[in-house]
Amino acid sequence: MRITKRTNIAIRLLMFCTAHQGRLVTKHEIAARCNASENHLAQVINQLAQLGVIHTQRGRNGGLELARPPEEIRIGEIFRILEAPVPLTECFADVDNTCPLTDACRLRFALQDAAEAFYLRLDDVTLDALVCNNTALLAILAPEPCHS
Repeated sequence: MRITKRTNIAIRLLMFCTAHQGRLVTKHEIAARCNASENHLAQVINQLAQLGVIHTQRGRNGGLELARPPEEIRIGEIFRILEAPVPLTECFADVDNTCPLTDACRLRFALQDAAEAFYLRLDDVTLDALVCNNTALLAILAPEPCHS
């Protein structure tokens, strides 16, 4: 299974926000620390804000922050939502499916089960568990300790 760039950037962004709880962070800061383009970040920020995962504030002193505590943000939820538009394989696509085996293929059901098991495993992982007390990660993302 391959994770899209959008999901990868979203998780980096959320980890950055977790490492900097208690203040608004900027797109520029995230881009610099997380090695992501500001254009990609803008798209991800917009989507996460619409989903209610982050809160954004416009203006001179604007930025973004988590909309919920990191212990309430499950990684499986984020992956499911962001990966949903991307079919796991061609036969899962509503359009552009040229596979003649789709209606009879048993592999399709096994792949669906495997994907669900993947997401269920990630449901056990919170954003808090990824960041807090992760000294190596915090050294990269934030000089100050996690505030959780």
